[in-house]
Amino acid sequence: MLTDDWFTVQRIDACTYAISEYGHWEKVHSFLLIGEKKAVLIDTGLGIDDIKRITDQLTDLPIYVVTTHVHTDHIGCHGSFEHIYVHKGDQRWLAKGIEGLSIEQVRKEIRKEITKPVSPSFDPETYEPYTGKPTGLLEDGDVMDLGNRKLQIIHTPGHSPGHISIFDETNGYLFTGDILYDETPVYAFYPLTDPEALIESWEKIAALKGVKKVFGSHNSIGLEPGILLEAKNAAIFLREHDLARFGTGVHEFNGFSVKF
Repeated sequence: MLTDDWFTVQRIDACTYAISEYGHWEKVHSFLLIGEKKAVLIDTGLGIDDIKRITDQLTDLPIYVVTTHVHTDHIGCHGSFEHIYVHKGDQRWLAKGIEGLSIEQVRKEIRKEITKPVSPSFDPETYEPYTGKPTGLLEDGDVMDLGNRKLQIIHTPGHSPGHISIFDETNGYLFTGDILYDETPVYAFYPLTDPEALIESWEKIAALKGVKKVFGSHNSIGLEPGILLEAKNAAIFLREHDLARFGTGVHEFNGFSVKF
């Protein structure tokens, strides 16, 4: 298995890899999905170090970056790749930066709780989030064909307006970005989040057929699909109790939690 000072690479199967940044408090995962004709990289991490150094060792195929959403910890190395795709709901943020999020706050978060040595090229005092024009825009229902596996794009707003999940129909893998993961709360108090849209997105992904594993972008890798039913039940509970709104705090459920 590939070893690296900053990135941790976990092989999910022969053509699927999790590329993780455990040296940072956010424990961000990006995912490389390799097909016969091309590869998809789901997000590009924090930008503390260059994830392309890793992907170049895992595949020679052209890599298409599919962005779950454009928060800083998911687009850090977008500038290293030629083909960048994002949902149209996050297009403006990618081009101009996130409204209401200052560069001081970004730099505060990127430097916090780093536990591994970082590249000499990384300086939190001058760190700048990626901004740029995407190669193309994604919409709900789009399908990306990698030759021997098909990826369905699912618009799942709430954490951001253009947040997407990606369903690898061939293998039964659902990549949920930041709308569903375990251990730490799913966040819906960030600028321009939408708690009601988030729980609707839980219901949407819970209705998918054939999910065998769920891969969130933080914490544990490869959750059992039963978490989707838990998310659906959580959505019902939050709606019935008028809790899917800002300021209601942290809500604990079986296997995950959410903070509004």
